[in-house]
Amino acid sequence: MKAVFMTHQGKVRQHNEDSGGVILNPEGHRLAIVADGMGGHLAGEVASGMTLTELKKQWEIAKGINTADIAEKWLKEHISNVNEILFNHARNHSECDGMGTTIVAAISTEHFATVANIGDSRCYLLNESGFKQVTEDHSLVNELVRFGQISKEDAEHHPRKNVLLRALGTEEKVEMDIKTIIFEAGDVLLLCSDGLSNKVSEEEMKEILANDDELEQKAAKLISLANDYGGEDNISLAIVEFSEPSEGVK
Repeated sequence: MKAVFMTHQGKVRQHNEDSGGVILNPEGHRLAIVADGMGGHLAGEVASGMTLTELKKQWEIAKGINTADIAEKWLKEHISNVNEILFNHARNHSECDGMGTTIVAAISTEHFATVANIGDSRCYLLNESGFKQVTEDHSLVNELVRFGQISKEDAEHHPRKNVLLRALGTEEKVEMDIKTIIFEAGDVLLLCSDGLSNKVSEEEMKEILANDDELEQKAAKLISLANDYGGEDNISLAIVEFSEPSEGVK
């Protein structure tokens, strides 16, 4: 298994409020994270950074994550704990009032990938069946699409496109979506902030992920393309590629 994380400030923003990474636990399983922070002067950076720090700390000591049920339970418990930490921090630090972050996180083992998300950072899967979005955005426009009030094409340019219905740290309790997928040789996961998904089409993502470049080159091409199309937002992504089971964990 191979993985890479990459982030870029973009061409317009003064600061990068995204955080993320790919972290190994003692058994060689990977936790990939992308968090897109928001709220107040640099408070988004605080929210996403605290999220990464806390989950990294817990994952680096996590053991026995060998079934989907255990992975789902781990993500639910620890993301809920982070929500409480962020909420309390904002309540006790006025400069962080209203801060929050999206999160998409994936635990990847040799047999499955378990994905959790809150907000509009996404996870995509490339496998022999094609390329598809695994997560659902927790956004106003996605709800309008789901209920047939606007089309998917209308959603791309909707004036309230950035309105989130859920975020990590903004409420005392938070709901997340969690799902497990079978992860097989040749499959690729892409986790990204909306700085990528708002700019680069699924067809372009698929084309770049399916080529023979190294993961670092694929990540750099995706970020470069988002910047070529305007780069108005921070751009972050993680790619996890399952090579061959016989290779073991690298």
